[in-house]
Amino acid sequence: MARHGKLTVIGAGFYGSTTAMRAAEYDVFDTVVLTDILDGKAEGLALDMNQARSIEGFETRVVGQTTTPDGGGYEAISGSDVVIITAGLPRKPGMSRMDLIEVNAKIVRGVAEQISKFAPDAVVIVVSNPLDEMTALTQKATGFPHDRVFGQAGMLDTARFTHFVSEKLGVPIGSVKTLTLGSHGDTMVPVPSLCTVDGKPLRDFLSEAEIEELVVRTRNGGAEVVELLKTGSAYYAPSAAAARMARAVIEDSHAVLPVCAWVTGQHNVEGVYLGVEAEIGKEGIHRIHETELEQAELASLQTASEAVRAKQSDVANL
Repeated sequence: MARHGKLTVIGAGFYGSTTAMRAAEYDVFDTVVLTDILDGKAEGLALDMNQARSIEGFETRVVGQTTTPDGGGYEAISGSDVVIITAGLPRKPGMSRMDLIEVNAKIVRGVAEQISKFAPDAVVIVVSNPLDEMTALTQKATGFPHDRVFGQAGMLDTARFTHFVSEKLGVPIGSVKTLTLGSHGDTMVPVPSLCTVDGKPLRDFLSEAEIEELVVRTRNGGAEVVELLKTGSAYYAPSAAAARMARAVIEDSHAVLPVCAWVTGQHNVEGVYLGVEAEIGKEGIHRIHETELEQAELASLQTASEAVRAKQSDVANL
C-alpha cells in the first residue's frame, strides 16, 4: 500500500488519541503526530499505538510530542499535510457548546498560531467546540485561505441521524442515507427530503412527527452522550468522522462530505462558515455542493447562517 504525508492531531484526550489511532490504522499516512500539553502523555500513547502495528498490520508510524503554552515542542508538526485540532475542554453535563467558547477560544488561537508557524501549507480540520466559531477563529488566527480550514460537524451529526433512523426502523445501517447541514448546535438543519431507506424516501416509512422526533434527538445527540457519561463527551463517532475527513485530504479523493466550510453565495448565503456538503481533496475544500433543498429546509439553513455569523464575528476578538 502506498503511504505518504504527515497528519498531526493536536490534543491527546480521548477524542484526539482515538482519531490518531484510527488514522494510523488506515495505513495511508507515513506518519501520524500526536501532541499534548501533559508531559509524556502523547509520547506514552504513541508508544502504545506503535506496539499495535504488528497486530493490526499497519506501517504508519505514530510520534508523540509534549508541547508547551509558549510553543515548545511544536517543531514536531513541521511539514504536516493535515492538522486536526481537538484541543480544548469537553462539555460537562448541563453545559452547552457555547459555554466553552471563551476558554476554548484562547486554546485554539494559540494552537492555530503554532500551526501557521510550523505547518504553513497544512489543511486544518477543526473539531474543538463550539465548532462553527472555532473554525472561523482558526482561519483568522492562521491566516490560511478559507478552503484550507474547515470543521467537522455535519459528518458526525449525519452519522447520528443515520443511526437513529436505523434503530427506529430496525433496518441495516448501510440501507439508510441521511444528511444534516447548518450549524453544529441549536440551528442544525437535518434534511429529511434527502433521506432515504433502501433508496426510498424516509417519508414512506415514518410520519412527519416521527421524523421530527429523530431530528430533535439528532440535534441533541452530543448532549445525550454527555449526560450518560457524566464526565467527558463523545469521541468514538466524532473521531471516526475526523479521521475520515483527513483521509479524504491525503488521498485527494474528492469525496463529497457534510462539513463546516466557508460559503461564498451557495444557498444564498455568503461569507460565513456553515455546515454544507463539500468536495474534499489535497487542497482542502475543492468546491461546495449546492444541494437542492425544499423551501423550508433552505429557510432553516439561511436562519442558521445568520445565527452563526454573529457568533463567528464575536469570537474573532477572543
